[in-house]
Amino acid sequence: MEINLGKLAFDIDFHPSDNLVATGLIDGDLHLYRYSADNTNSDPVRVLEVHAHTESCRAARFINGGRALLTGSPDFSILATDVETGSTIARLDNAHEAAINRLINLTESTVASGDDDGCIKVWDTRERSCCNSFEAHEDYISDITFASDAMKLLATSGDGTLSVCNLRRNKVQAQSEFSEDELLSVVLMKNGRKVVCGSQTGILLLYSWGCFKDCSDRFVDLSSNSIDTMLKLDEDRIITGSENGMINLVGILPNRIIQPIAEHSEYPVERLVFAAYLAFLFTVFSLIIVCDAGTSIHFTFSHDRKFLGSIGHDQMLKLWDLDNILQGSRSTERNENGVGDNDVDSDDEDEMDVDDNPSKSTKGNKTKNASNRHTVGDSNNFFADL
Repeated sequence: MEINLGKLAFDIDFHPSDNLVATGLIDGDLHLYRYSADNTNSDPVRVLEVHAHTESCRAARFINGGRALLTGSPDFSILATDVETGSTIARLDNAHEAAINRLINLTESTVASGDDDGCIKVWDTRERSCCNSFEAHEDYISDITFASDAMKLLATSGDGTLSVCNLRRNKVQAQSEFSEDELLSVVLMKNGRKVVCGSQTGILLLYSWGCFKDCSDRFVDLSSNSIDTMLKLDEDRIITGSENGMINLVGILPNRIIQPIAEHSEYPVERLVFAAYLAFLFTVFSLIIVCDAGTSIHFTFSHDRKFLGSIGHDQMLKLWDLDNILQGSRSTERNENGVGDNDVDSDDEDEMDVDDNPSKSTKGNKTKNASNRHTVGDSNNFFADL
């Protein structure tokens, strides 16, 4: 199924329980479409169009069981929109001091946002306030994922580092050394024992949990294009999308390209998603995708994991039938010869052998310090009606 959006889309998310998919556009609009799960020949129907922001709508996420849509923008605001009526539930005009680039769900009552200055904030919907703020990076936040068991946020940045933010201690607990290029995406694999990061040069960097200073393995033969977004299919496989529009199934440890599974278009893909992808759960059915050089692939999964959604620079939103595109693919076998570093230094995710005050590189014009708890001034009533 295809939807001609007419404009460049920056983000896509599926409803957690209904056949709805939302996308944020470059002109600040938020679109909501209903699709048929049984008849892929039926065109999706737009059921909602909201001018959410004065600038582009960079991030969009369903929250509160799908009753509301949360969006973020370079205009510094976060908007909560009612899915049924399209009316504004709440707007926080100065949520960040820089353009908001990422939004993810953490738990049923918390979400996280990242901006272009490297700041990450955690919002508590019950207390109706910002409960954590981390000045983790010197450049934009490219991606965030959540290790729920350890209560830690992992983020990648344009400054070339991976950070680990401890929500319990309210501090940046670890930070990697600077890589040779920008880190653009991050995902947890191998039951939380491995962290995989996508880079601008197309190399996948693999970190062992608790050893974040330097990567333990690299997958260098994947693509010459940048890896902008990633979603996990299962603990051994990821799906990647590149600048040429190809979507590939990739194995991790052993690292190999299993098979090409789809082609979005000749243009780069902006994002990929599974239907009903609940970011705060991060189940084994999340997915990973790749893209390049100022352009990108974005995607995610539907709520029943029947569809994979992708958006790209061709201004098209496409829904792929996973049963068809994954037919014949097999789970990656364990590497009997121990290729890569598949061991971890600690079985306790919460007891990481890391530097509590990681040293900062002199790269960039400014150095950001580990942040303290911070509440945004106008945030107290933001979630009052959610």
